[in-house]
Amino acid sequence: MKTLNIGLIGVGRIGTMHANNLNSLRPQLVERGLDVNLWITDVAADYARTVAEGLGASFFDSVQSMIDSGVDALLIATGTMTHPDLIRAGIAANLPVFCEKPVAGDVEAALPLLEEIAAANGRVQIGHQRRFDAGYLDAKRRLDAGDIGWIHSMRAITGDMFPPSLEFIASSGGLFRDCSVHDFDILRWLTGKEIVEVYAKGSNNGDPGIGAAGDVDTALAVLTFEDGTVATAIATRYNGAGHDVRLEIQGSKDTVVVGLDEKSALHSAEEGITFPSGTAHQTFIERFDGAYRAELVAFIEYVLGERENPCSPWDAVAASRVADAAQESLLTGVPVSIAPVPAV
Repeated sequence: MKTLNIGLIGVGRIGTMHANNLNSLRPQLVERGLDVNLWITDVAADYARTVAEGLGASFFDSVQSMIDSGVDALLIATGTMTHPDLIRAGIAANLPVFCEKPVAGDVEAALPLLEEIAAANGRVQIGHQRRFDAGYLDAKRRLDAGDIGWIHSMRAITGDMFPPSLEFIASSGGLFRDCSVHDFDILRWLTGKEIVEVYAKGSNNGDPGIGAAGDVDTALAVLTFEDGTVATAIATRYNGAGHDVRLEIQGSKDTVVVGLDEKSALHSAEEGITFPSGTAHQTFIERFDGAYRAELVAFIEYVLGERENPCSPWDAVAASRVADAAQESLLTGVPVSIAPVPAV
Protein backbone atom coordinates (compact mmCIF):
# COMPACT_ATOMS: atom_id res chain seq x y z
CA MET A 1 0.00 0.00 0.00
CA LYS A 2 1.31 3.45 -0.93
CA THR A 3 1.64 6.00 1.88
CA LEU A 4 1.18 9.74 1.39
CA ASN A 5 2.27 12.21 4.06
CA ILE A 6 0.21 15.42 3.81
CA GLY A 7 1.40 18.40 5.83
CA LEU A 8 -1.39 20.69 7.01
CA ILE A 9 -0.25 24.22 7.81
CA GLY A 10 -2.78 26.03 9.97
CA VAL A 11 -5.51 24.57 12.14
CA GLY A 12 -8.00 27.40 12.41
CA ARG A 13 -11.59 26.81 11.33
CA ILE A 14 -10.77 25.87 7.73
CA GLY A 15 -7.64 23.92 8.61
CA THR A 16 -9.43 21.89 11.26
CA MET A 17 -12.20 21.16 8.77
CA HIS A 18 -9.65 19.87 6.25
CA ALA A 19 -8.00 17.75 8.95
CA ASN A 20 -11.30 16.15 9.92
CA ASN A 21 -12.20 15.59 6.28
CA LEU A 22 -8.88 13.91 5.54
CA ASN A 23 -9.37 11.62 8.51
CA SER A 24 -12.89 10.71 7.40
CA LEU A 25 -11.66 10.01 3.84
CA ARG A 26 -9.01 7.52 4.92
CA PRO A 27 -11.19 4.37 4.64
CA GLN A 28 -12.18 5.39 1.11
CA LEU A 29 -8.55 6.01 0.18
CA VAL A 30 -7.37 2.74 1.74
CA GLU A 31 -9.79 0.92 -0.56
CA ARG A 32 -7.85 2.50 -3.42
CA GLY A 33 -4.56 1.25 -1.99
CA LEU A 34 -3.51 4.54 -0.41
CA ASP A 35 -2.83 5.37 3.23
CA VAL A 36 -2.68 9.05 4.18
CA ASN A 37 -0.74 10.30 7.17
CA LEU A 38 -1.69 13.75 8.41
CA TRP A 39 1.11 15.99 9.67
CA ILE A 40 0.19 19.28 11.38
CA THR A 41 1.94 22.54 12.16
CA ASP A 42 0.76 25.99 13.24
CA VAL A 43 2.31 29.07 14.85
CA ALA A 44 -0.07 28.40 17.75
CA ALA A 45 2.00 25.35 18.66
CA ASP A 46 0.23 24.23 21.84
CA TYR A 47 -3.18 24.33 20.19
CA ALA A 48 -1.90 22.58 17.06
CA ARG A 49 -0.32 19.84 19.18
CA THR A 50 -3.66 19.29 20.90
CA VAL A 51 -5.49 19.11 17.57
CA ALA A 52 -2.91 16.65 16.24
CA GLU A 53 -3.25 14.42 19.29
CA GLY A 54 -7.02 14.42 18.98
CA LEU A 55 -6.80 13.32 15.34
CA GLY A 56 -3.99 10.83 15.77
CA ALA A 57 -1.82 13.03 13.54
CA SER A 58 1.85 13.96 13.87
CA PHE A 59 2.77 17.43 15.15
CA PHE A 60 5.71 19.45 13.80
CA ASP A 61 7.03 22.65 15.32
CA SER A 62 7.65 24.35 11.94
CA VAL A 63 6.99 24.07 8.23
CA GLN A 64 10.69 23.50 7.60
CA SER A 65 10.89 20.60 10.05
CA MET A 66 7.90 19.08 8.27
CA ILE A 67 9.64 19.45 4.90
CA ASP A 68 12.91 18.08 6.27
CA SER A 69 11.06 15.03 7.61
CA GLY A 70 9.90 14.00 4.15
CA VAL A 71 6.40 15.36 3.74
CA ASP A 72 4.90 14.52 0.32
CA ALA A 73 2.53 17.49 -0.10
CA LEU A 74 1.52 20.69 1.67
CA LEU A 75 -1.99 21.90 2.48
CA ILE A 76 -2.01 25.61 3.37
CA ALA A 77 -4.91 26.85 5.49
CA THR A 78 -3.36 29.92 7.10
CA GLY A 79 -4.11 33.64 6.85
CA THR A 80 -4.04 35.24 3.41
CA MET A 81 -0.86 37.25 3.90
CA THR A 82 1.16 34.10 4.67
CA HIS A 83 0.15 32.31 1.45
CA PRO A 84 2.91 33.56 -0.89
CA ASP A 85 5.85 32.59 1.34
CA LEU A 86 4.34 29.20 2.16
CA ILE A 87 3.67 28.48 -1.53
CA ARG A 88 7.27 29.47 -2.25
CA ALA A 89 8.49 27.07 0.44
CA GLY A 90 6.50 24.28 -1.13
CA ILE A 91 7.69 24.80 -4.70
CA ALA A 92 11.30 25.28 -3.51
CA ALA A 93 11.06 21.79 -1.98
CA ASN A 94 9.43 20.45 -5.19
CA LEU A 95 6.25 19.61 -3.30
CA PRO A 96 2.69 19.67 -4.59
CA VAL A 97 0.80 22.44 -2.77
CA PHE A 98 -2.86 22.99 -2.01
CA CYS A 99 -3.56 26.54 -0.80
CA GLU A 100 -6.82 28.08 0.25
CA LYS A 101 -7.78 31.13 -1.80
CA PRO A 102 -6.51 33.70 -2.51
CA VAL A 103 -2.99 33.24 -3.85
CA ALA A 104 -1.91 36.51 -2.21
CA GLY A 105 -3.32 39.58 -0.51
CA ASP A 106 -3.88 41.33 -3.86
CA VAL A 107 -3.33 40.65 -7.53
CA GLU A 108 -0.17 42.74 -7.78
CA ALA A 109 1.43 40.61 -5.08
CA ALA A 110 0.26 37.43 -6.81
CA LEU A 111 1.60 38.15 -10.31
CA PRO A 112 5.31 37.67 -9.54
CA LEU A 113 4.43 34.50 -7.62
CA LEU A 114 2.73 33.12 -10.74
CA GLU A 115 6.00 33.65 -12.60
CA GLU A 116 7.93 31.84 -9.87
CA ILE A 117 5.51 28.90 -9.94
CA ALA A 118 5.82 28.65 -13.72
CA ALA A 119 9.63 28.90 -13.65
CA ALA A 120 9.81 26.10 -11.07
CA ASN A 121 7.19 23.95 -12.83
CA GLY A 122 5.40 24.13 -9.50
CA ARG A 123 2.29 22.11 -8.77
CA VAL A 124 -0.12 24.40 -6.93
CA GLN A 125 -3.88 23.90 -6.58
CA ILE A 126 -5.98 26.74 -5.14
CA GLY A 127 -9.06 26.07 -3.02
CA HIS A 128 -12.16 27.13 -4.93
CA GLN A 129 -14.36 24.34 -3.65
CA ARG A 130 -17.48 25.18 -5.65
CA ARG A 131 -15.85 23.51 -8.67
CA PHE A 132 -16.48 20.21 -6.85
CA ASP A 133 -20.07 20.81 -5.75
CA ALA A 134 -22.54 18.38 -7.34
CA GLY A 135 -24.93 21.13 -8.47
CA TYR A 136 -22.29 23.23 -10.19
CA LEU A 137 -20.81 20.12 -11.82
CA ASP A 138 -24.21 19.17 -13.23
CA ALA A 139 -24.81 22.73 -14.45
CA LYS A 140 -21.48 22.61 -16.30
CA ARG A 141 -22.37 19.24 -17.81
CA ARG A 142 -25.66 20.68 -19.10
CA LEU A 143 -23.97 23.81 -20.42
CA ASP A 144 -21.25 21.86 -22.21
CA ALA A 145 -23.83 19.49 -23.70
CA GLY A 146 -25.84 22.41 -25.08
CA ASP A 147 -28.93 21.53 -23.03
CA ILE A 148 -29.35 25.12 -21.79
CA GLY A 149 -28.63 26.72 -25.15
CA TRP A 150 -26.83 30.03 -25.30
CA ILE A 151 -26.81 31.94 -22.02
CA HIS A 152 -28.64 35.24 -21.91
CA SER A 153 -28.21 35.96 -18.17
CA MET A 154 -26.97 34.58 -14.87
CA ARG A 155 -27.65 35.52 -11.25
CA ALA A 156 -25.27 34.43 -8.49
CA ILE A 157 -26.08 34.74 -4.79
CA THR A 158 -23.80 34.30 -1.78
CA GLY A 159 -25.54 35.08 1.49
CA ASP A 160 -24.02 34.44 4.91
CA MET A 161 -26.58 33.85 7.64
CA PHE A 162 -24.64 36.10 10.01
CA PRO A 163 -21.48 38.20 9.70
CA PRO A 164 -18.03 37.09 10.86
CA SER A 165 -16.17 39.03 13.53
CA LEU A 166 -15.32 42.66 12.89
CA GLU A 167 -11.67 41.69 13.30
CA PHE A 168 -11.98 39.30 10.37
CA ILE A 169 -13.94 41.79 8.27
CA ALA A 170 -11.26 44.44 8.78
CA SER A 171 -8.62 42.09 7.33
CA SER A 172 -10.77 40.36 4.67
CA GLY A 173 -10.11 42.79 1.85
CA GLY A 174 -13.81 43.49 1.42
CA LEU A 175 -17.00 41.57 0.71
CA PHE A 176 -16.19 41.03 -2.97
CA ARG A 177 -12.76 39.57 -2.23
CA ASP A 178 -14.00 37.46 0.67
CA CYS A 179 -17.33 36.12 -0.66
CA SER A 180 -18.09 37.06 -4.26
CA VAL A 181 -14.70 35.88 -5.50
CA HIS A 182 -16.15 32.36 -5.38
CA ASP A 183 -18.97 33.46 -7.69
CA PHE A 184 -16.50 35.14 -10.02
CA ASP A 185 -14.44 31.95 -10.19
CA ILE A 186 -17.38 29.65 -10.79
CA LEU A 187 -18.87 31.91 -13.46
CA ARG A 188 -15.57 31.88 -15.38
CA TRP A 189 -15.25 28.11 -14.92
CA LEU A 190 -18.79 27.33 -16.02
CA THR A 191 -18.83 29.54 -19.09
CA GLY A 192 -15.20 29.35 -20.16
CA LYS A 193 -15.47 33.11 -20.73
CA GLU A 194 -13.57 36.00 -19.20
CA ILE A 195 -15.30 38.78 -17.27
CA VAL A 196 -14.19 42.05 -18.87
CA GLU A 197 -16.13 44.72 -16.93
CA VAL A 198 -17.77 45.12 -13.54
CA TYR A 199 -19.99 47.79 -12.01
CA ALA A 200 -20.63 47.54 -8.27
CA LYS A 201 -22.83 49.08 -5.61
CA GLY A 202 -23.09 48.35 -1.90
CA SER A 203 -24.93 49.27 1.28
CA ASN A 204 -24.68 49.08 5.06
CA ASN A 205 -27.84 48.52 7.08
CA GLY A 206 -26.46 46.12 9.67
CA ASP A 207 -23.69 46.55 12.24
CA PRO A 208 -22.22 50.05 11.76
CA GLY A 209 -18.88 48.52 12.71
CA ILE A 210 -18.72 46.93 9.27
CA GLY A 211 -18.88 50.35 7.64
CA ALA A 212 -16.35 51.69 10.13
CA ALA A 213 -14.02 48.86 9.09
CA GLY A 214 -14.25 50.10 5.49
CA ASP A 215 -16.56 47.39 4.18
CA VAL A 216 -20.21 46.96 3.21
CA ASP A 217 -22.59 44.30 4.47
CA THR A 218 -24.37 43.88 1.13
CA ALA A 219 -23.03 44.38 -2.39
CA LEU A 220 -24.09 43.81 -5.99
CA ALA A 221 -21.83 43.49 -9.04
CA VAL A 222 -23.06 43.70 -12.63
CA LEU A 223 -20.68 41.63 -14.76
CA THR A 224 -20.09 41.72 -18.51
CA PHE A 225 -18.38 38.77 -20.21
CA GLU A 226 -16.16 38.92 -23.29
CA ASP A 227 -19.03 37.76 -25.52
CA GLY A 228 -21.42 40.38 -24.13
CA THR A 229 -23.33 38.05 -21.79
CA VAL A 230 -24.36 39.73 -18.54
CA ALA A 231 -24.61 38.42 -14.99
CA THR A 232 -25.15 39.73 -11.50
CA ALA A 233 -23.44 38.61 -8.30
CA ILE A 234 -24.91 39.67 -4.97
CA ALA A 235 -23.43 39.02 -1.54
CA THR A 236 -24.60 39.80 1.96
CA ARG A 237 -23.58 39.19 5.56
CA TYR A 238 -27.20 39.18 6.80
CA ASN A 239 -29.23 36.46 5.13
CA GLY A 240 -31.33 35.55 8.15
CA ALA A 241 -33.11 32.66 6.42
CA GLY A 242 -29.84 30.70 6.35
CA HIS A 243 -26.64 30.35 4.38
CA ASP A 244 -27.69 30.83 0.78
CA VAL A 245 -25.51 30.05 -2.22
CA ARG A 246 -27.36 29.76 -5.54
CA LEU A 247 -26.80 30.36 -9.21
CA GLU A 248 -29.50 30.82 -11.84
CA ILE A 249 -28.42 30.15 -15.41
CA GLN A 250 -30.97 31.21 -18.00
CA GLY A 251 -30.47 30.17 -21.59
CA SER A 252 -32.23 30.05 -24.92
CA LYS A 253 -33.40 26.46 -24.26
CA ASP A 254 -33.70 26.04 -20.50
CA THR A 255 -33.08 27.51 -17.04
CA VAL A 256 -31.21 25.66 -14.30
CA VAL A 257 -30.65 26.66 -10.68
CA VAL A 258 -27.75 25.46 -8.58
CA GLY A 259 -28.43 25.32 -4.83
CA LEU A 260 -32.20 24.88 -5.07
CA ASP A 261 -33.14 21.95 -2.83
CA GLU A 262 -34.94 21.08 0.40
CA LYS A 263 -32.34 23.01 2.41
CA SER A 264 -32.58 26.21 0.37
CA ALA A 265 -32.70 29.34 2.53
CA LEU A 266 -35.93 30.75 1.10
CA HIS A 267 -39.71 30.48 1.36
CA SER A 268 -42.40 30.81 -1.27
CA ALA A 269 -44.92 33.65 -1.02
CA GLU A 270 -47.41 31.61 -3.07
CA GLU A 271 -50.39 30.00 -1.34
CA GLY A 272 -50.09 26.30 -0.55
CA ILE A 273 -46.42 25.95 -1.50
CA THR A 274 -44.43 24.16 1.21
CA PHE A 275 -41.14 23.79 -0.64
CA PRO A 276 -38.50 23.80 0.71
CA SER A 277 -39.39 21.74 3.77
CA GLY A 278 -35.87 21.14 5.15
CA THR A 279 -33.74 23.11 7.59
CA ALA A 280 -31.50 25.62 5.86
CA HIS A 281 -27.73 25.44 6.15
CA GLN A 282 -26.26 27.89 8.63
CA THR A 283 -22.66 28.07 7.37
CA PHE A 284 -20.67 27.59 4.19
CA ILE A 285 -18.96 24.56 5.74
CA GLU A 286 -22.33 22.80 5.97
CA ARG A 287 -23.41 23.94 2.50
CA PHE A 288 -20.24 22.68 0.83
CA ASP A 289 -19.37 19.70 3.00
CA GLY A 290 -19.35 17.30 0.06
CA ALA A 291 -17.47 19.73 -2.16
CA TYR A 292 -14.69 20.21 0.38
CA ARG A 293 -14.21 16.44 0.63
CA ALA A 294 -14.21 16.02 -3.14
CA GLU A 295 -11.70 18.86 -3.41
CA LEU A 296 -9.25 16.99 -1.16
CA VAL A 297 -9.68 13.78 -3.13
CA ALA A 298 -8.94 15.78 -6.29
CA PHE A 299 -5.79 17.19 -4.70
CA ILE A 300 -4.59 13.73 -3.74
CA GLU A 301 -5.22 12.55 -7.30
CA TYR A 302 -3.29 15.59 -8.55
CA VAL A 303 -0.39 14.75 -6.21
CA LEU A 304 -0.37 11.18 -7.54
CA GLY A 305 -0.40 12.38 -11.15
CA GLU A 306 -3.85 10.88 -11.82
CA ARG A 307 -5.47 14.13 -12.97
CA GLU A 308 -4.73 17.65 -14.16
CA ASN A 309 -4.79 20.61 -11.79
CA PRO A 310 -8.50 21.32 -11.14
CA CYS A 311 -7.92 24.94 -10.06
CA SER A 312 -4.68 26.60 -11.07
CA PRO A 313 -3.16 29.70 -9.45
CA TRP A 314 -3.80 31.55 -12.74
CA ASP A 315 -7.52 30.80 -12.51
CA ALA A 316 -7.61 31.93 -8.89
CA VAL A 317 -5.80 35.19 -9.68
CA ALA A 318 -8.20 35.83 -12.58
CA ALA A 319 -11.11 35.59 -10.13
CA SER A 320 -9.26 37.83 -7.67
CA ARG A 321 -8.71 40.39 -10.42
CA VAL A 322 -12.49 40.58 -10.90
CA ALA A 323 -12.92 40.98 -7.12
CA ASP A 324 -10.33 43.78 -7.08
CA ALA A 325 -12.14 45.53 -9.92
CA ALA A 326 -15.48 45.16 -8.14
CA GLN A 327 -13.98 46.66 -5.00
CA GLU A 328 -12.58 49.54 -7.05
CA SER A 329 -15.96 50.14 -8.71
CA LEU A 330 -17.63 50.10 -5.30
CA LEU A 331 -15.28 52.87 -4.12
CA THR A 332 -15.33 54.98 -7.29
CA GLY A 333 -18.93 54.49 -8.39
CA VAL A 334 -17.98 53.83 -12.02
CA PRO A 335 -17.61 50.66 -14.13
CA VAL A 336 -14.14 49.15 -14.15
CA SER A 337 -12.58 47.28 -17.10
CA ILE A 338 -10.69 44.10 -16.27
CA ALA A 339 -7.45 43.18 -17.97
CA PRO A 340 -6.62 39.48 -18.39
CA VAL A 341 -4.03 37.85 -16.16
CA PRO A 342 -0.72 37.83 -18.10
CA ALA A 343 0.33 34.43 -19.38
CA VAL A 344 3.62 33.13 -17.98
